[in-house]
Amino acid sequence: MTHTRTRISKAVIPAAGLGTRFLPATKATPKEMLPVVDKPAIQYVVEEAVSAHLSDVLMITGRNKRPLEDHFDRNYELEETLTRKGDQSRLARVRESSDLATMHYVRQGDPKGLGHAVLCAEPHVGDQPFAVLLGDDLIDPRDRLLARMIDVQAQYGGSVIALMEVAPEQIHLYGAAAIVPTTDSDVVRVTDLVEKPDLDQAPSNYAIIGRYVLDPAVFDAIRKVVPGRNDEIQLTDALRDLSHLDDTGGPVHGVVFTGRRYDTGDRGDYLRAIVRLACERDDLGPDFRAWLRSYVTEEMQA
Repeated sequence: MTHTRTRISKAVIPAAGLGTRFLPATKATPKEMLPVVDKPAIQYVVEEAVSAHLSDVLMITGRNKRPLEDHFDRNYELEETLTRKGDQSRLARVRESSDLATMHYVRQGDPKGLGHAVLCAEPHVGDQPFAVLLGDDLIDPRDRLLARMIDVQAQYGGSVIALMEVAPEQIHLYGAAAIVPTTDSDVVRVTDLVEKPDLDQAPSNYAIIGRYVLDPAVFDAIRKVVPGRNDEIQLTDALRDLSHLDDTGGPVHGVVFTGRRYDTGDRGDYLRAIVRLACERDDLGPDFRAWLRSYVTEEMQA
């Protein structure tokens, strides 16, 4: 069934977390500003939104997150210095982030969970569907996950979440979905959701990863959620309620993602993401891969 709806134009990026897993690096630097090769992680996320034609970006921030705003703003002193030096290459790279999208910012205030962060976006997005991108998940630009989710939302209505199969022993780290197939091979109907379940309580090993396309009915659903552990309001709980509906905000579908995802929220995966992306760069890859082969060989022989 195809739903006639206004095309999504707004993206919301929650970025109010404290980044405790990366202390002490994140004591004074937002975790979203940690570099992945030579760009902060948050810039990859904004670029993904823009590539899906979402040029209006709202970032949900908190205290000590001012560097995020500065990064996507103009730096006239630096630009003037590079101009005087005739360094057009670096000048273009500095200007790239400030020219990406129309950026907006709102502070979450109390860190009360992802559901509460999304609720802070209501005055900005209004009564239109919108995308949510979590900064810990980087999706390779060659994989059109977000664009596919927007297409699925236009086709089925309701909300759409990104799902990925994970090892059963890892499902407790994610929200888990109970699913039934649809006529589209990469699309499933979500019938239930459980936030970070124990292995014996998980409905499947299909895990929610950090991309959502949400119907505005999610705001009312979030307001009805009973806060859970650490007094946090979970987006998963609101979506679980919507998954039981066929209208008035429902249903919920999932796009099963099998592409390239880089988890920068975990220290080990963060390092692996840097290595993978550096290896694939035309300017860095050849020399870096040669060094990496030599290093691995030496370590195996040690």
